[in-house]
Amino acid sequence: MTVTSALSRTISRPLVRALALVSGLGLAACDTVPLEDTPTRAQTPGLSLEPMKSFGATRVQPPQRSNGNIAADFLALHFQLESGRDLPVFTRFETPITVRVTGSPPASLQPDLTRLLGRLRSEAGIDIRQVSEAGASITIEAVSREEIGRALPHAACFVVPNVSSLAEFRRDRRKDKTNWANLRKRERLGIFVPYDSSPQELRDCLHEELAQAIGPLNDLYSLPDSVFNDDNIHTILTGFDMLVLRATYAPELRSGMSRDQVTAVLPDLLGRLNPRGVTVAARPVVTTPRAWIDQVQAALGPGVAFQTRLDAANRAAQMAQSWGWTDQRRAFGHYMLGRMLQTADPDLAQRHFLTAMQVLQSTPGTRLHQAYVTTQTAAFAISRGDGAGALAQLRPMRDVAAQAENAALLATLMMLEAEALTLLGKTDAARDLRLDSVGWARYGFGSDWAVRAKMQEIASLNPRNALGG
Repeated sequence: MTVTSALSRTISRPLVRALALVSGLGLAACDTVPLEDTPTRAQTPGLSLEPMKSFGATRVQPPQRSNGNIAADFLALHFQLESGRDLPVFTRFETPITVRVTGSPPASLQPDLTRLLGRLRSEAGIDIRQVSEAGASITIEAVSREEIGRALPHAACFVVPNVSSLAEFRRDRRKDKTNWANLRKRERLGIFVPYDSSPQELRDCLHEELAQAIGPLNDLYSLPDSVFNDDNIHTILTGFDMLVLRATYAPELRSGMSRDQVTAVLPDLLGRLNPRGVTVAARPVVTTPRAWIDQVQAALGPGVAFQTRLDAANRAAQMAQSWGWTDQRRAFGHYMLGRMLQTADPDLAQRHFLTAMQVLQSTPGTRLHQAYVTTQTAAFAISRGDGAGALAQLRPMRDVAAQAENAALLATLMMLEAEALTLLGKTDAARDLRLDSVGWARYGFGSDWAVRAKMQEIASLNPRNALGG
């Protein structure tokens, strides 16, 4: 009987409606299925005429941390599952990797997959290519969200070892073959993604699930610059992620090596791949205790009473403070509380958002985290009629969202900026910016009705609109 069967990205669920402008983004913690061991993303005239936009060349920032820290991260990512269960050996593919797409893939899947495979070859040096014939190393099956939900409740997408179809997973999900802990090398995996989600959600699934199919199985809340983090702040593979994947497929490593064996070769290996990290001083990093993770998962979990979630978020924030944390994990607790409280007590919610921002501003590598918080603080400023204050917050964050290739976040920032401009009487500039946001919103949110709903949600923040003038 298997203990674990799938790595998954969970469905994003908004915590509140009012002011929840980036609904679910950065708040969905990857579920475990089974829980013990599975590590786990106003109407505008002419809207229909605006084509979906796409990003150009990816602009990744190389890791800025010490190789000593990166080595510790590498070991934690490869030798543990998210539950904390230790893995006995290092595993990877030992032959060139082939990828096949089956099911009902939407039009956006192929260009995003082609870009991702190209990045894996050029940035991580991995021998990986797409094929059309059966027998591929990795099969990506595009199925409906309903089918995914029936297979793994609350999962948006997932990856399973030793299967090539959703039907095979259903048949063998309780067998040893689908147990990640039993793997000694990787030969065949199945990735299941939703064809009826937004293009961005589908792309995010491709990045996270393909990275875990070929690389680390764990997620770490301590990482500020990685998709291998359950906070879901990063949605495409980062410079750190590509370094980890390049190291995973370095000739110094092979499947079956023990943790001690991998530990012994990592200093020279990382020195070769990331020479800048040799001279950077290591920073003390506290391992994330299971008690804190449990509170975060309780706070974000579906089907739980609001007060229970609020109590869990408070406990997570209190733990982080009592342990003296000063990184993005400390900020995450306040961000959760702000999102939960902004309807019942918007002023208290803002105090939590400001605390989160203060922590992030003193933590290197958290500009994207700050952009998420900015959507909340700027929305509050707009709701108070402070267009100038909102504009000052929003403008520096647009390039941050664009570099992270987060179209949903970018569109949200642009829509908010348009409302701020409207408050300042700059209606022409506001109209142009709002219309320019539509192409990104199409990619980030999907259908026309979802784009319109987001625009109307943001327009309703403007007190002039609320008053009918």
